[in-house]
Amino acid sequence: MELSDSIETIKGVGERTAALYHKLNIYTIENLLEHYPRSYLTYGEPVDIADAPIGERVAIRATVASYVEIKQMRTLSVATFLAKDLTGQVKMIWYRSPYIKKVFHVGQTYIFVGRIAVKNYQKVMEHPEYYTEAIYLEKQKELQPVYPLTEGLTNQRVQKDIKAVGGVIQALSEYLPLDIPRRYGLMEYREAVRQIHFPHDDEQLDLARHRLVFDEFFLFLLAMRRFKLHRAKQENHYTITEGTMCQKLIATLPYSLTNAQKSVFGEIKQDLMGDSVMNRLVQGDVGSGKTIVAVLALLMVVESGYQGAFMAPTEVLATQHYETMVRLLEPFPVQVALLTGSTPMKEKHRIYEGLKTKAIDIVIGTHAIIQEKIKYHSLALVITDEQHRFGVHQREQLAEKGREPHILVMSATPIPRTLAIILYGDLDISVMNEMPAERLPVKNCVVGTESRVTAYHFIEKEIAKGHQAYVICPMIEGGEETEMENVLDYVEQIRCHVNPSVRVESLHGRMSSKEKNAVMERFYANEIQVLVATTVIEVGIDHPNATVMMIENAQRFGLAQLHQLRGRVGRGKEQSYCIMVNTSDQEEAKERLDVLYQSNDGFHIANEDLRLRGPGDFFGVRQSGEMVFQLADIYNHADILKKAQSAIRYLERQGYEFEKIEHYALSEKLGMALHL
Repeated sequence: MELSDSIETIKGVGERTAALYHKLNIYTIENLLEHYPRSYLTYGEPVDIADAPIGERVAIRATVASYVEIKQMRTLSVATFLAKDLTGQVKMIWYRSPYIKKVFHVGQTYIFVGRIAVKNYQKVMEHPEYYTEAIYLEKQKELQPVYPLTEGLTNQRVQKDIKAVGGVIQALSEYLPLDIPRRYGLMEYREAVRQIHFPHDDEQLDLARHRLVFDEFFLFLLAMRRFKLHRAKQENHYTITEGTMCQKLIATLPYSLTNAQKSVFGEIKQDLMGDSVMNRLVQGDVGSGKTIVAVLALLMVVESGYQGAFMAPTEVLATQHYETMVRLLEPFPVQVALLTGSTPMKEKHRIYEGLKTKAIDIVIGTHAIIQEKIKYHSLALVITDEQHRFGVHQREQLAEKGREPHILVMSATPIPRTLAIILYGDLDISVMNEMPAERLPVKNCVVGTESRVTAYHFIEKEIAKGHQAYVICPMIEGGEETEMENVLDYVEQIRCHVNPSVRVESLHGRMSSKEKNAVMERFYANEIQVLVATTVIEVGIDHPNATVMMIENAQRFGLAQLHQLRGRVGRGKEQSYCIMVNTSDQEEAKERLDVLYQSNDGFHIANEDLRLRGPGDFFGVRQSGEMVFQLADIYNHADILKKAQSAIRYLERQGYEFEKIEHYALSEKLGMALHL
């Protein structure tokens, strides 16, 4: 077996399993070996049921105290029984697992491992692992890797396949210039891959993780450097002037631009009219008014005779930007089009033709606007919103659509400036740190589960004033983690506590784009008063009439993500509120949520997130598949990020030439990283 062999050469990996691996960008044995665990399970000493902390993974030694009962709930079969020790009892629950009836019998004692939650005043544990005493003693001696998965692929399957190809690790070779590992005290690459999958002990695992995090940052920064060097040589081919339309649009706005908006637009104007191609990041807190600055930049380009493109991360957000832009540009002779995956084919062809002939001036859309079949007549400006959701390779694809077009990147994800300068090394950075004067700061509160009904009544009072509310749940439907609220059940829960005239509906990632857009349209029209959603609404949704944001299991989200969610309210002139429901009794969770309670300043929150660092992730929630990094985290690993930057600078001082044959291995590795 060789590194370049297909994963289908692994015994037991057929076409179906290979297709699941392909969803994770795993095609070869080497890809599989570079699919690193996201965490490890350890097996501690069992504790008494009475002492088991709620919401944490724990082991308990308990005896089966009742017969296994199987109930049918909707399309779900549920197997349950009671397990006891001398201090208390727990209800054990399995879904879609009727075989459980044959496994457990009254009087048997097992060690159960899982998270304990409280439902209907009763302790429950869902889908626990279970072991006899002897087997559990063996489990305590090892670290169990937990891999990122896709639906249909189990952790057990990945573990088995990686064990099957473990011998091929020997074929991996060092690709960094040899003085880099020595200079920066890094574990050898081959050994790091071995230890990340099969850790000998905690110390070796830490060294392996350090090396692989360094590699992710190093390759990322090297890609940024290449991109920047390439673009630095690019001359501005477009004759762009300010014209009169921008000032006319500013004069028609129902508000005055903030000093920050004026300053940033001034920097963009300077770039567009300068000698070199613009490559700028506008980093502004949620609600700071980045969209109008983007519209002004597009208007300036169109008035000068060119086209503009605006790429958003989701169809819902692209549609919203389109509607905003059409409204703002109505007085001007500007043709705007919306292009997404769900645009009807006939309309798509009309847009393709319009972009080719310049009948369309501005196109707004998702990644659909970088498809190969699209040809632009004179694309001069590309704007990407929340660009951390797009890789460098995608940005290059978009840039190739024009003759070195100007690039403007907008992000509402606040990160400390020192880290921003490193991460966005290929971009000039503008910061918008001022809120529009007419907006009132959002009022925050952190509550426990006992305050839920009070919160529902508060939402009902806001609805009586004509306003609307969001409720965020971390899961779409009930499943293995009962302590986490889910959208589908929560809709019914709220309906039981509010007036029947209040319309409550859901929005989540399993819905089609057409369904999502239809729900949002009804919400914008106030036909829906309470929208229960997953974090699908996290970025960019702008609806001034929504005044309440209620976030369930708030401790499960990162601070930056909570700040983004809170930013969906407080967008009009009315007072808005954010209710964060903390379902954990851990002091750390309370401390993190207290940061949000005390402050609405995204940049302050980003620095606190760097200090406290919880389960959130700057590059998007880990399960979403939108991350740039597998292991690296700019907050937890800020010191390694700086070390990687130091290594790049060291190579530059050494007169490092990327194209030289002795650096072929690194060049190949970088090429693979860029195209993931």
